[in-house]
Amino acid sequence: MRRNKPKYIVSSIVALGGLLFGYDIGIMSSILQMDHFKRTFGWPTALATGVIVSSLTIGCFVGSLLSAPLADRFSRKLTIMLGALVCTFGSAIQFGSVNRAMLTAGRFINGLAIGVLSSVVPMYQSETAPSANRGRMVSLQQWAITWGIFLAFGIDYGCSYIDGPKQFRLPLGLQIVPSIVLLATMGLMPYSPRWLVANGHLDDARLVLARLRTYGRAGAPEVAEELRLIHGALVCDRETAAASSYRELLRFPNRRRTLLGCGMQFMQQFTGINTLMLYAPTVFRSIGLDSVQSIALCQAINGLVNVLLTVPAILWIDRWGRRPTLLVGTVCIIVFYLALALLLRSYDVAAPAASAGARGLGIASIVMVYMVVASFAFSWGPCVWLVASEIFPTHLRATASSVTTATNWISNFVVTLTSPILLQAIGWRLFMAFSAIMVVNLAVIYLFLPETKNMTLEEMDSVFADSVWAFRLPSAGSKASSPAAPSDASDSLDPGGTLLADESSYPLRADESGYALHTNASADLSQDTA
Repeated sequence: MRRNKPKYIVSSIVALGGLLFGYDIGIMSSILQMDHFKRTFGWPTALATGVIVSSLTIGCFVGSLLSAPLADRFSRKLTIMLGALVCTFGSAIQFGSVNRAMLTAGRFINGLAIGVLSSVVPMYQSETAPSANRGRMVSLQQWAITWGIFLAFGIDYGCSYIDGPKQFRLPLGLQIVPSIVLLATMGLMPYSPRWLVANGHLDDARLVLARLRTYGRAGAPEVAEELRLIHGALVCDRETAAASSYRELLRFPNRRRTLLGCGMQFMQQFTGINTLMLYAPTVFRSIGLDSVQSIALCQAINGLVNVLLTVPAILWIDRWGRRPTLLVGTVCIIVFYLALALLLRSYDVAAPAASAGARGLGIASIVMVYMVVASFAFSWGPCVWLVASEIFPTHLRATASSVTTATNWISNFVVTLTSPILLQAIGWRLFMAFSAIMVVNLAVIYLFLPETKNMTLEEMDSVFADSVWAFRLPSAGSKASSPAAPSDASDSLDPGGTLLADESSYPLRADESGYALHTNASADLSQDTA
């Protein structure tokens, strides 16, 4: 049988939302070092710099909270398109900024868009991907983020040779390009099949699953089985749980998942990755690099390391599992942060003598920055977004995603606002603190994170019905049993995949099924052969 390509096309195109996410994160790091930027915006202090940078994350926090009602009411697809449109306006404001207030406002508006995209994109990827490849599909989001950061660093480096305001305006304005591309291409993508089922569009959901799984063979047994599982799980959810709400996330049995999802997002930010992504130029300057070009080049290499070391996660995370990947990555980060702190301390001692040893310590410090980024790239980068997108039931997934993503962004805000101040005040000790925090993270992952590879989204109830202690659970890869659907739901599909009953379980709405991947008629699709 031909290799199933539609799932890769869909996940790759929607991952442009991740590219926007990464570009917005990375673009300011080297711009903050540019003299033309400093002159235009009044030579901002460390606090003013923190406000400019963190205004994006405040917008992201608000946007992520808005994403749940938007994604549930208007669909994941249309919400992503709205995010791309808002990002276009925010980027245009940044491009034309003439003072700090205007620049901060533009970054806040972009933050609203990125908050929505960072919440809905991995949710959409998770809901359209097959269980065997879900890790790979959602990891494309993280890879796109790394590409966005790398492109931002590379564009900053190229523009650093421009003499004039275009030195910083051009990188800010180029954010418009990927947002327009995402807006245009997302219109050709399908709606999430789980959103379609939840909103009564059962025939459309079957057509989407057929296109994504079997090249349009709507009568294929695997399409009927997946639709049965989705439908049955939704019926179970609606019979045993209240309507989707933030309060429902704190009730048993969802409380454990909420604490895990929010906790992992919180811990990801306190890996210190954004301190290195945004303020590594400050570290580079402290160890003797003084030209904007040399600092921007080191940042570009930093971004390239991030891109390259995310690839192993994309290729093998569904084989390795989420839990082992995070444990190995955490141990590596602990070691490299400790080494970075000790090297920077040694440089502070040796630098006044201007010895060759000081130069060697500086180079070694830069390498340790890259090693921390590399360790994050294959572990905490993709795994956190993946786990948060897959562990919640369908009727709560949008609400839960908004809460976990909001946790990420408010934690990001704290880190980005305080990092320049802490780097100035305590220097190398900040990285010693990050190393200690990672020890705590290691314990939390070992004790509480269960393995979820190869599980369908509908099987997560079984995973989280077991012991709260993750190390006591069955070994990775052992398949949990599917959640038992009510007898009327499990019998509601005939062998050809047609729903015989229970369509009244969902409120039927006007047909919203227009999308490019199923333009053929239902009859034509059901007659396709392998």
